[in-house]
Formats: sequence, C-alpha cells, structure tokens
Amino acid sequence: MTTPSISDRVTWPDGYSWRLAAPADAELIQFHREAMFLDMGAETVKLRRAHAASLIWHRRSLDNGTYTGFLVEHGNPVVASAGVLWQDLPPSALSEGPVRAYILNVYVSPEHRGRALARHLVDVALQECRRRGVTVVTLHASGAGRPTYARLGFQPTEEMRLILTADDPS
Repeated sequence: MTTPSISDRVTWPDGYSWRLAAPADAELIQFHREAMFLDMGAETVKLRRAHAASLIWHRRSLDNGTYTGFLVEHGNPVVASAGVLWQDLPPSALSEGPVRAYILNVYVSPEHRGRALARHLVDVALQECRRRGVTVVTLHASGAGRPTYARLGFQPTEEMRLILTADDPS
C-alpha cells in the first residue's frame, strides 16, 4: 500500500486546487503578505519600506528551499497562499531532529474567505512537515486566524519579543 500524497489528504472546495510556489511566484506571495499585514492593521509606510528586501528574501528562500510556498488557485488566479520556513535549530526536549517549521504568510483573498481555504492550506503545510519528519511547528496568529489554528491543534506558547532600534543604548 502506498502512502497517499498531500493532494489525496486534503479535499478542496469545488473549483479550487493547490500547487507549490516557485521563485517566480515571489511577487504574488509578497502581495499576499502585505495584504495580510494591512488586514491586521500594519502601517502602509512601514510595509513599503520593507517591500524590496522582503521580495528579495522570498525569491532567494523559494530558490534555495528554506521556504516552501503553497498557492491556491481558483481557475487561473491565485486566491490564497501560505508558506513554511524550515528552521535549522539544535535538537531539544521538544524535537530530536534539527529542523522545525514556522508557518507564515497565510492569506486568503477577501472574496474567497469562508471556504476553509486557510485551514486547507495549513493542513497541506502540516502534511509536508510530517513528510519531512518535522515534529515542531510554530506560527503567529492574528485574532481572525487563531480559531482556525486552534481547531488544527495549535496551542498558545510563552514567547517573548524585543524589537531593537538604532536608538537603543549600547
């Protein structure tokens, strides 16, 4: 008996299908990423400042395999996307393996929301994690996304954050 492929394990709504992103899709992923941040209240000026560097990062990371993108199409246009950043970290009590996954850039175009596309995208990403033997998967959730991730089994953690600026004393 063969192991079902990822596409066999996720049932998409009629008319929707998914594919892996290529480096040529970096601009589309960046567009979705910026739309996601705008939905969450990010400042347009700050997004514009990060645009070029973020686009370069996505192209490079898609090309070298440190980021895997998943795109949902409805007809020809891509209407949703998500990605996984493959993190090389030391084994720990949580994971004996050196690779962990960080899910990011989960976005669904407004006119396609309410069809569980984000859940399906994350499910595809989790299947790829399992295929690679990754056991620790993390993400940051917006208020809108939190219920979806909770239904998939994600639990809140105790992460802390510090943003360093040029004005910080040495």
